[in-house]
Amino acid sequence: MDKVCAVFGGSRGIGRAVAQLMARKGYRLAVIARNLEGAKAAAGDLGGDHLAFSCDVAKEHDVQNTFEELEKHLGRVNFLVNAAGINRDGLLVRTKTEDMVSQLHTNLLGSMLTCKAAMRTMIQQQGGSIVNVGHRREMLLHKRFVHTDMTKDLKEEHLKKNIPLGRFGETIEVAHAVVFLLESPYITGHVLVVDGGLQLIL
Repeated sequence: MDKVCAVFGGSRGIGRAVAQLMARKGYRLAVIARNLEGAKAAAGDLGGDHLAFSCDVAKEHDVQNTFEELEKHLGRVNFLVNAAGINRDGLLVRTKTEDMVSQLHTNLLGSMLTCKAAMRTMIQQQGGSIVNVGHRREMLLHKRFVHTDMTKDLKEEHLKKNIPLGRFGETIEVAHAVVFLLESPYITGHVLVVDGGLQLIL
């Protein structure tokens, strides 16, 4: 079976770290992001013949078209990583309804749509792996305080005092956990928490 992996949200943060690690391990990658230039830059940094695609995961026709193009140029996808996400943190009373809807469409519906598209192929192949980073369905990987664009405005000096390991995580540390799940065929439906031990004190 060819090692073809689609990384949604692969142009930055955790998704980019996952793509870099998987490229080193010999996977053929599709780096997918809403911004095509960002995806091209990330794919270009990987070397080899990895490809970049633009996709808004909240739009079903975008997701379907992306998977069709993927299969045309790389072959059937047998590994999927959902790392695309947006952040609209704030007090609930000040949060606009459209921001809530946007976050749900990208972070939840988007992952469900990409899983749906990937599973059609995986069922035909009788195999495949999916890892969703964040609060999503299927095989799930939770992360909290990791250095990304989403956490750059947090008060790290104050917050890290509450983390047993005493620091924020790095994207490559989460990437190793993602690849571990992808390459572990007898793990399914599992939630892996990558949080420096924070869950131990909550």
